[in-house]
Amino acid sequence: QVQLVESGGGLVQAGGSLRLSCAASGSIFRGYLMGWYRQAPGKQRELVASITPNGRTNYADSVKGRFTISRDNAKNTVSLQMNSLEPEDTAVYYCKSSGYKGDYWGQGTQVTVSS
Repeated sequence: QVQLVESGGGLVQAGGSLRLSCAASGSIFRGYLMGWYRQAPGKQRELVASITPNGRTNYADSVKGRFTISRDNAKNTVSLQMNSLEPEDTAVYYCKSSGYKGDYWGQGTQVTVSS
């Protein structure tokens, strides 16, 4: 079964940290670009960070220096370490894999940052 399952969301105060994880089926992880996206109420879904199969990363300007994306190719997982969280980071966070079989999305996990 092809799937992406996110975990690690929750409620945190501004300045705090959270770590999101995404477990992927092997068939849509190895050799795939992995990314984290987020969607706040009333806004379009946006890219937060992505990582290539060999570990090259890309970040949205709004999270550079605060968030770190990583992947474990042995465990088929991708993580997003989020530090110095701000209320503006409040959103549903989605994991995405992109490769030759197409694009796949997880169900999303809520992150809420209180001021």
